[in-house]
Amino acid sequence: MDRIRITGGNQLNGTIPISGAKNAALPLMIASLLTSDTLTLENVPHLADVELLLRILGNHGVDFTVNGRRENQSGSYARTIHFTCRTIADTTAPYALVSKMRASFWVIGPLLAREGRARVSLPGGCAIGTRPVDLFLEGLQALGAEIEIDGGYVNATAPKGGLTGGRYTFPKVSVGATHVLLMAATLANGTTVIENAAREPEVVDLARCLTSMGAKIEGAGTSTITIEGVPSLSGARHRVLPDRIETGTYAMAVAMAGGDVTLEGTNATLLDSALGTLRQAGAHITETESGLRIVRNGNGIQPVDITTEPFPGFPTDLQAQFMALMTRSSGVSNITETIFENRFMHVQELARLGAKISLSGQTARVEGVARLKGAPVMATDLRASVSLVIAGLAAEGETMVNRVYHLDRGFERLEEKLTRCGAVVERVSD
Repeated sequence: MDRIRITGGNQLNGTIPISGAKNAALPLMIASLLTSDTLTLENVPHLADVELLLRILGNHGVDFTVNGRRENQSGSYARTIHFTCRTIADTTAPYALVSKMRASFWVIGPLLAREGRARVSLPGGCAIGTRPVDLFLEGLQALGAEIEIDGGYVNATAPKGGLTGGRYTFPKVSVGATHVLLMAATLANGTTVIENAAREPEVVDLARCLTSMGAKIEGAGTSTITIEGVPSLSGARHRVLPDRIETGTYAMAVAMAGGDVTLEGTNATLLDSALGTLRQAGAHITETESGLRIVRNGNGIQPVDITTEPFPGFPTDLQAQFMALMTRSSGVSNITETIFENRFMHVQELARLGAKISLSGQTARVEGVARLKGAPVMATDLRASVSLVIAGLAAEGETMVNRVYHLDRGFERLEEKLTRCGAVVERVSD
């Protein structure tokens, strides 16, 4: 099993290319099930989750071809993937595949919309919370679907003639359920109104792609999305937006290690809240023609309190990384997690490096320390794993991060990108 070894103490200087967003690429790939024409996606990252979803889509009858190319001077490796699903080969998404990645459950929307039926295993994924699927199912029921759960599978059936437009108000914001209902509604008969919809950039990106495929969608990016169903969708070509979580992660890495780095191919509008918080912590952030420039001089890191919230608030997917940064602040910060009830598993691992963190319910109190010291640590989920890398960049001596398969799910060529900016980071294979 691979591990990441980090020798801390080096500043970061140079350019880091930002990859296409995993959280946008996955629903966009699933949207290929909605049409018999070819959907071409550019800027698709090479990640374990993407590769797994390719297998899952292949099980449903999606054929794909991949073209990769070096597309800028900094060596950003982007892939263009062509997806074609002439016919749905199988409307069952088996436990053996769905249990490995939660987002694969989202195929239920397109399968139900196009074929009128779907049998999808209840999902798996990172152990960061229960994340029930009730909102997905209630939303589909609002479009006329009949839902039955049996033997660990969701059996969904559309009425004769297909799904029908309806109105559904999410009791709480859910990005995944918004993706599913948005895709399903594009082929429903009549008008669908989704209220309290997720406003994340990835939802907007999916809506843009669906619109280019012929869907009629208004309001994406607001809390109310209106979809006028159409009989069929066509193929399209769409570029995956930059990964805002990767952007924030590397920005925090620079704030932690110090230095001067340009994050290439991204933009500030994707994560205004997190960048504002980083500025409060002492990082200098400016927009450039190619992306964002992150600079931190030797004045130290200031403590900042945060509360995770749905977009446009501070993202839960950057909470662990920000906690790592706060371990070296000059005071006390409070980090409150409101999205997932079990997303503090990185606390005990950061403590192994010398961090002083205490928990009270859903709030972590982080007392900054003058120094961290390298130690063996274990990744517990995708975002927690990269928080340990950020801490390791500033720790004295060697930090060994175990179970880095979590990292490979969401960060493309992490060690290469950091090494090019002066970090001492290497992958170790047993």
